[in-house]
Amino acid sequence: MMRNSFILFALATLVPGAPARQQDDAAVVRAEFIYAPGPVPSVHASTIAETKSGLVAAWFGGRNEGAPDVGIWMSRYTGAAWTTATEVANGLQADGRRFACWNPVLFASPTGTLLLFYKVGPNPREWWGMMRTSHDDGATWSEAERLPPGILGPIKNKPFFLHGLLIAPSSTESMDTPPKWRVRFEVSSDLGRSWSSHAPSSNGPTINAIQPAILIHPGERLQAVGRTQSGRIFESWSTDNGRSWSALELTSLPNPNSGLDAVTLRDGRQLLVYNHTSDGRTPLNVAVSRDGKLWEAALVLESEPGEYSYPAVIQSADGLVHITYTWKRQRIKHVVIDPAKLHTTPMRDGKWPPTH
Repeated sequence: MMRNSFILFALATLVPGAPARQQDDAAVVRAEFIYAPGPVPSVHASTIAETKSGLVAAWFGGRNEGAPDVGIWMSRYTGAAWTTATEVANGLQADGRRFACWNPVLFASPTGTLLLFYKVGPNPREWWGMMRTSHDDGATWSEAERLPPGILGPIKNKPFFLHGLLIAPSSTESMDTPPKWRVRFEVSSDLGRSWSSHAPSSNGPTINAIQPAILIHPGERLQAVGRTQSGRIFESWSTDNGRSWSALELTSLPNPNSGLDAVTLRDGRQLLVYNHTSDGRTPLNVAVSRDGKLWEAALVLESEPGEYSYPAVIQSADGLVHITYTWKRQRIKHVVIDPAKLHTTPMRDGKWPPTH
């Protein structure tokens, strides 16, 4: 049903300024702006989930990142178009102070409950985790609840659900100068009511890293990949449902200290959305792997000057892949691709081939 909604481009839905490579690629089914210039001037850090009634997307927006007026905004796909964005959370405190909201993460649980995680605070070193729930696919939301002390929830990317466990890819940024970045995984057996926290092994070089994304491999091995200050994407592995993780190691793929996201496709392949550059936040790329180690170039989503960053990615029930991301800090863009039509090219030494 959803597949019929995402037909090939009509002239009315073409996105101005999109590179020809994106629109000409056979794998691209649709591209559009969920949020164009509207109530707030600056938007960032989108997230997307599929519910029984359609897609839901959220992001933070306000005057600028970190400003007290920044809240969590949301839009739902009704089958014909995205709804007008509305603010669903803010950082207003009981004493009248207001702090910025940060990095929403949506998760459609197996029970049908839609979870919204986000952060509130003056900065990423002092923020705290918040959660809301919806039983009508995001039309209405419960009161905001603060997560337990020491628990932040998923920092940027969606949780992973395995054997009744919700595994939230999380991380912290310390108050040191410069701050220390540390990855961890917060595990809940009751959909966010109680938690335990698990850090990767320290038996390896210290890598400042945050914002992991989780993939699954045969034998239920989990792989985490994410953002670093080391110029390359990190990886870590778990064989016990996310309770213990190997020491972080750097992959061959570049990372310009920017967020990424990844998803395991139903055909077993891994799909990664990231900035394939060591500097700046363009281009924005899609790579595919069968083992999480050897990645092949698949698609360039954006290549023009500007910031195209912080992607979120899911695979919907019809098999299509949905990607949302920040477009120049002014808009939230949504691209739908058919993964069966992706043509991939091997990358040598982590270098993107010039034909893509």
